[in-house]
Amino acid sequence: MIFDNQWLDIAVRGGLLSAAAIGWIVLLIRVNGLRSLSKMTNFDFVMTVALGSLVAGAGQASDWMAFAQAMAAMLGLFAVQYTAARLRRASDAAERAMQNEPVFLMRNGEFFEDALESTRVAKSDLIAKLREANVLDLAKVRAVVLETTGDVSVLHGDSLDETLIANVKRV
Repeated sequence: MIFDNQWLDIAVRGGLLSAAAIGWIVLLIRVNGLRSLSKMTNFDFVMTVALGSLVAGAGQASDWMAFAQAMAAMLGLFAVQYTAARLRRASDAAERAMQNEPVFLMRNGEFFEDALESTRVAKSDLIAKLREANVLDLAKVRAVVLETTGDVSVLHGDSLDETLIANVKRV
């Protein structure tokens, strides 16, 4: 106990432990790199949710052992993310297991209705993305891709280098 007054002790300890946990996460992100909280894959999303839960646990720790355990678990999450990133670079099988595949939603001016249905992207949302990308002529849309992060890439113009769409799946 830091203070004799129970309510004051709870408030101060919760604030101090939460601040320490946030500081620890900032340090881990600095060591691990910006990839930790960039556009999220499903793996990154799970890590972020778990990290939030651990910060809450650290802020509510009633003793130093519970606080240290939450900090160690945060370190463990970052170690898992680091290892997973290395595995994804080294192995195509690991990449496929951890990552969604990008999917064509549109190609050469043609909407892929099956892909829109299977990815649960509304045609109206896709048309909004086309407007955001300043598409003026559907015939000049070379490809629209639902990326692994959930972003939609619109490739339009007179030509398209096939290297840009080599790993994109057609549904």
